[in-house]
Amino acid sequence: MKDVTPKFIVMEGLDGSGKTTQLARLEAYLGSRGRRVFVTREPTSSVTGGLLRDALSGESRRSDCEMAALFVLDRIYHNQNPICGINKMLADGYDVICDRYYYSSMAYQGSMTDFEWVRRMNIDCPEIRRPDLCIFLDLDPRVCLERISANRTTTEIYETEDTLTAVRQNYYRVFDAVEDRIAVIDTTADIDSVADAVRSAVNSIFGF
Repeated sequence: MKDVTPKFIVMEGLDGSGKTTQLARLEAYLGSRGRRVFVTREPTSSVTGGLLRDALSGESRRSDCEMAALFVLDRIYHNQNPICGINKMLADGYDVICDRYYYSSMAYQGSMTDFEWVRRMNIDCPEIRRPDLCIFLDLDPRVCLERISANRTTTEIYETEDTLTAVRQNYYRVFDAVEDRIAVIDTTADIDSVADAVRSAVNSIFGF
């Protein structure tokens, strides 16, 4: 049975895993099914999001605990912003697709500081919404780095093979630690095949 309720979908994966491409494909697909779609991402454009982007680029230095706490603050804003926050857009009838969410905090900062502390800050916060579906695009870190170097002239602080390998492993720890609906999709296949797998995962929550 088709479910017309607006849905909150998160797309996760290492940088270079194809998130940008598949998110655009998913947005177009839902639009073709008559859905209104709002795409958003983390860090947000808030002041806190700016601090995070500066730290991720290496422009400023933050401890792992600072990064984890800043992401939580930015995520609360992301949910509660009365103009274009996640809750507002869902209430207005839009499906929300978010590029990264609390899974990233647990996978990245949770691999560098106390995992359980990072998990609790996010999962136990009453102002951070749980998604209807998380899509994880899985790809070997070495391939991710090859794609990054081919498409960008700069890298972020976490974009080393050792770090991405640890983070990828930690994602699976995250999925075991949260009671969310997770679809893990291998992105070594061609773009169209990956898009088909993403659509199949999304169809399961809409009843298409």
